[in-house]
Amino acid sequence: MNSDRLRVLLEEVRDGTVRPEEALEELKSLPYVDLGFAKVDVHRQLRTGFPETVYCPGKTTGQVVEIVKTLAEGGSVVLVTKADEEKVVALREEGLRAAYNAQARAIVVNSPGPPPEGAPYVMVATGGTADIPVAEEAAVTVEAMGQPVKRLYDVGVAGLHRLLDHLGLLREAAAIVAVAGMEGALPSVIGGLVETPVIAVPTSTGYGVNLGGIAPLLTMLNSCAPGVVVVNIDNGYGAGFFAGLVAHRMAQAKVKS
Repeated sequence: MNSDRLRVLLEEVRDGTVRPEEALEELKSLPYVDLGFAKVDVHRQLRTGFPETVYCPGKTTGQVVEIVKTLAEGGSVVLVTKADEEKVVALREEGLRAAYNAQARAIVVNSPGPPPEGAPYVMVATGGTADIPVAEEAAVTVEAMGQPVKRLYDVGVAGLHRLLDHLGLLREAAAIVAVAGMEGALPSVIGGLVETPVIAVPTSTGYGVNLGGIAPLLTMLNSCAPGVVVVNIDNGYGAGFFAGLVAHRMAQAKVKS
């Protein structure tokens, strides 16, 4: 159940085309659907603006399919993370419109249409090419939320001129997701150049002392740039969701003004 479907249902009851008893029957699935192995939060989109995201590790393909089918009922957008091709094939076999981004390991079911012209965008930047899979998870998340994304990859501090060439785009963004491994300096550099919120994502990319992403995580947590917040290691989804919320609220403010 999403806000558009609920609005239509209420209008149908008001106009007399749907009986209150019929509407009540449809609403009985709220606030969650119990599948036995999962209690699917079909009320989440009404509360937070975006449906429950499906995390694949630890779930069988059959479980993922049943959860996604439940969430996608009525045309709701569903984001599936850490997914392999077996999952997308199974979803398509069920007749669902499932788009797969192999780099991000993410599936979007019922992809939203293109955002309005001139909508506030999120910039997703990486320190290196090896950070792109995490960055793509962030970008796909933002796009699933209906917000536009611009990508700026391989602009790390070892070649700072590559970043400075795009300073205008960085300054115009609603939010910036800065993804970096190694020593993780990119978010601090960006945070010192713009008045835009920066969401820092440490990655597990790096040599031994990188410690699986702990080194860049500590760098980012100790950033002296006050406009930087940090998510967990390799958490492109968390960063993308936060950035998408910022862009969405900015778009709402533009409409109201």
